[in-house]
Amino acid sequence: MTGKEIFALQEQVALFGDQSAFKQLFGHFYTGLFQFAMSIVKEKEVAEELVEDLFVVIWNKRSTITQITNFKVYLYVAIRNRCLNVVNRKMNTRVVGLEQADIKCNVSVPNPEDILIASDLLRRVNKAVQALPPKCRMVYKLVKEDGLSYKEAAEVLDISPKTVEHHIATAVRKIAAALNINFATWQEFSSSSRL
Repeated sequence: MTGKEIFALQEQVALFGDQSAFKQLFGHFYTGLFQFAMSIVKEKEVAEELVEDLFVVIWNKRSTITQITNFKVYLYVAIRNRCLNVVNRKMNTRVVGLEQADIKCNVSVPNPEDILIASDLLRRVNKAVQALPPKCRMVYKLVKEDGLSYKEAAEVLDISPKTVEHHIATAVRKIAAALNINFATWQEFSSSSRL
């Protein structure tokens, strides 16, 4: 769904209280937000509740939803803050930021046949991703798994887009090293496969 399509749904919700448009927004963002919340709070029920509560708040304030210029970033920042509040309450301490959260990333293969073929590779990739430093792992998850742009991930994490770029480069290098991939050969292959 494009930004224009999302904003059109936001307008439908704000101007007409369109429940169908709201359900489309919920359906479009739920999985990514849930996975992001799970990576921080580590409890399925808590993650589900946080995402659902966020959408309840949005519905209750639906008349102002068109004031949100980048709905995707808004949702991720809101979930991040809610998750950190839960983690802080559980630990009875103040977590400075996402650096202290143990982020889990899942690299998956789309179908069972591919899983059989690539199970060893997937295990190695997941192990390499989990070995990344926490902030690097969070950036990797937002960009590679949740599909946020570098700029959007930077806004969610309150860092610069250059820092996001640096984390992604570090993640790719470390994953390639863990898989014994010659990075120069890998770059040649990736650029030729984009053609």
